[in-house]
Formats: sequence, C-alpha cells, structure tokens
Amino acid sequence: MRLKQLGEFALIDKIQKATSTGQGVYLGIGDDAAWTRAKGNLLLTSDLLIDKVHFDRRWASFYGLGYKTLAVNLSDVAAMGGTPEYLLLSLGLPVDFKVKDIEEFYRGIGQLASQTGVSLVGGDTCASKCFFTSAFLVGHAPYGPVKRSGARVGDDLYVTGTLGDSFLGLNLLKKRKRIGTSKEVAYLTSRHLFPQARLKAGSILAKEKLAKAMIDISDGLVQDLGHLCKSSGTGAEIWQEAIPLSPPYRRLAGVNRAHYSLAGGEDYELLFSVRARDHKRLKKIQNRLGVPITHIGKCLPARHGITVTTSQGTSLSLSQMGYDHFKGLPLRRAPLNSRSIKA
Repeated sequence: MRLKQLGEFALIDKIQKATSTGQGVYLGIGDDAAWTRAKGNLLLTSDLLIDKVHFDRRWASFYGLGYKTLAVNLSDVAAMGGTPEYLLLSLGLPVDFKVKDIEEFYRGIGQLASQTGVSLVGGDTCASKCFFTSAFLVGHAPYGPVKRSGARVGDDLYVTGTLGDSFLGLNLLKKRKRIGTSKEVAYLTSRHLFPQARLKAGSILAKEKLAKAMIDISDGLVQDLGHLCKSSGTGAEIWQEAIPLSPPYRRLAGVNRAHYSLAGGEDYELLFSVRARDHKRLKKIQNRLGVPITHIGKCLPARHGITVTTSQGTSLSLSQMGYDHFKGLPLRRAPLNSRSIKA
C-alpha cells in the first residue's frame, strides 16, 4: 500500500499504535501537544536530515534512517553530558512511498529509543516532493550542562572511540569497491549508517566534573575543534600520530588516512578538554565510560590558532577542512579511488 492510499491520519494512527510511552509522559501522540514531566536544566536540540543531502536511499535502509535520525540528536545531548527523554519527529513524505517503508523507519526509531529511554511523543507529517526528517529532542542535564566554552590554555584534549571510519565507510558505499574483507567493510559502513551516540561517556564525564568543554564530532575533528576553541577563546595543537584509528581504517584508508580522520565528519565521537591536573582522575574512571578515550592534543593561547603536528614536527595545512552546508560539498575531501586505497 502507498501513502496516498492510506492517508495522513491513518498513518498517524499506525505511528501511535507502534509507539510506546515511557516514564514521565502523561499524554503523548494524539492530542494538540504532548504533556510530559519537566526536569531542571532542560536540553533542547534539533536536526534536519534531507534525502540526497544527508543520506542516499540507494544504500541507506528506512530502518537505518530511522535509527540515524535519533542517533544524531542523541549525540548532541551526549556532548552536553545529558540524558535524553522526549522526541518530536516531523516528516516530509512523497505520497508514492510504501507504507511498509515508513513502518520500517519508525521501527528504527523505536529500536534506538527503547535502548536509550527516549519516548516519541509527537510531531507532524506532510506530503513533500522529497523525503526529509526533522527531529526535536528534549533531555536534561542532571549534573549541569557541559558547554563548548569551558576549555582553558593548558588543558588536555581527548576524543572517544576512533575517527575517520564514517567518512571512509560512506566512500565505500558510494564507490562499491570490492576491497578489504567483508568484515572490514561491514564495520566501516555500519559506522556511517548506524552511529553510536556516546551518552554514557558524556554523562560520566559531566558527573565527575572532568570534561570542562565538550562537543560531538559531526563535521570533522578540525572544524568541530575550531568551534570549541572559538567558544573558549583558545587555540589548540593536535598530534597527528595520536589520533585513534581503527584497524579496518588503517588498512583501507591508504594515502587519505590523515585527511579523513581530520576532516571526514559524522563519527559522532566526543571531543573534550580536561584540566592537566585531572589526568589521574580521568585515568581512574576511563574504564567506566564504555568506550576508549585518547589524549590527542592540548589547548594553547588563541594566537596560535589550531595546528596539527606530524611526528616529524611539521604542521599540516588546515585550510577549509570540514563540512559547510552553505558552501556546497564537503571541503578538501579527496575522492576514493584505486590509488588511494591500500588493497
């Protein structure tokens, strides 16, 4: 059945029946507004995902798109040390979409929502020429929000997980190159299609008052570090050799290894600053974070800007690294081809 046969209100009924109600929801989908319990230090975030801009349905399943729609918003809450609670989701839908595809989309949302304690409490639907999602997530910061502006000169810089996987995975999906083992390719593509929001790590870092400034890496390490430094009034030095890379990435990234990890984006790992004097405290709790962390640099006076230092002591050029929606394509990203892949 197509959406134009089902109709908007029958679709809403299907969504309502498929959506569970979590703690703190007095009234969810079905009224003019949701009614929920409010807590202190509310966190509010939203994201648009647009077909052919943020995703491509040639390789992204509807289930995966639902999952990722929630995941990217969860990552924003994680970056402030928060706990997610309520989701409002609006969709623009072509009328020739199959109803079962939209049900799969909401199944993806529901799977991740149940894992993270999020309740889908409302939203909107409308007919559209292209498929897009607009998610609005509400959470709270029980230990106070971690802002981007708390870094100071002399702070150490850390990241969770590994970098570059998502962008390399996207290139593999685009080119459909038969390289690497199936296990390696599956790992890299899943890092792009099913990102993991680091909620546990963000929450613990906030609770222990260790992360003084934090941001999630959505547009690339260099670009997002720039946002953190600008808000904090600092510069920074990153040590290229310290950037954590996964084994599949190391084997398949080839000559683009440094570039993808610095500018690739969509890894949704956390970048955070810690006072140098808190190094031992961080080491004691790192096993509780649920993800490895790596010391990759330090904060410098603002006049130094942002530099990436190689093992030879030279600095890499950082002009136009990262993604800017209003300047078009990802900037300075080399195409994946046979010469840039190590077989």
